[in-house]
Amino acid sequence: MSAFAAADGWSAWPAPAKLNLFLRISGRRIDGYHELQTVFRLLDWGDTVHLRPREDGHILRVGRPVSGVAEAEDLTVRAAKLLQTSSSTQLGAEIAVEKRIPMGGGFGGGSSDAATVLVALDRLWGLGLDEERLAALGQTLGADVPVFVRGRNAWAEGIGERLYALELAPAWYLLASPGVHAGTAELFQAADLTRDAPPATIASFLSGAELGNAFEPVLRHREPAVEALFAALSGIGRPRLTGSGSGCFVEFADRQSAQQALAALPAGINARLARGADRSPLLDAVAQYTTGASPSG
Repeated sequence: MSAFAAADGWSAWPAPAKLNLFLRISGRRIDGYHELQTVFRLLDWGDTVHLRPREDGHILRVGRPVSGVAEAEDLTVRAAKLLQTSSSTQLGAEIAVEKRIPMGGGFGGGSSDAATVLVALDRLWGLGLDEERLAALGQTLGADVPVFVRGRNAWAEGIGERLYALELAPAWYLLASPGVHAGTAELFQAADLTRDAPPATIASFLSGAELGNAFEPVLRHREPAVEALFAALSGIGRPRLTGSGSGCFVEFADRQSAQQALAALPAGINARLARGADRSPLLDAVAQYTTGASPSG
């Protein structure tokens, strides 16, 4: 029997991974943040967040903790407490996360887990907050959280908070991680980071222009493991970096091509396949819950 069984009051909710199909930095704002442009692509694979409401108002992290992350700093705990405080609810929750998304890879695991807590607890607590309110709360936790709250592929600008829904062609992705934890704050301070790229346009992206990732040359120069992974992936396609992490991906038009590429990789590479999603599986779980069925995660 599952440790988080529905019979014991638990529900399971998906927290999908994402890719940045490109990432460009076009300037720095007065407040010190960078002006970014990117496209978020949601995937059909990711973590699972288990939640169980409590009547006593306590927010507790249970199960296997995220390695190296104190409970007070855990984004899922912070998301639950933020929602609790902003709504003045007297309810609490127990939270457990099945981690599949590698930390520091740029696949958005922490942000997605936090977004899932916001969206799912809003339903479980019966708060009825709308998407705009939940996305605004998410932004205070991290720049990538709102796209997971909204659950749609998007063109993003600013620090990632200005989102424009974008339809993307079907695709499969080979995801690979070298096991290197890239420090975002440190990378943003790197002397060799390009911060003044000319702004891209949605039209240029949709035309197939190679817009690149500003962090790719920095990480490939600093981290031999990232450079080695790029070299290995170059044998099956065009590898790209996602976000400001060390994770890489190669895009394919169909599953068969992706499977053949995965089989052709040298032994020892931590890689898997995922399909690009038209919308977040979290939205499907919410719809399922609304109809009275228990979400399956």
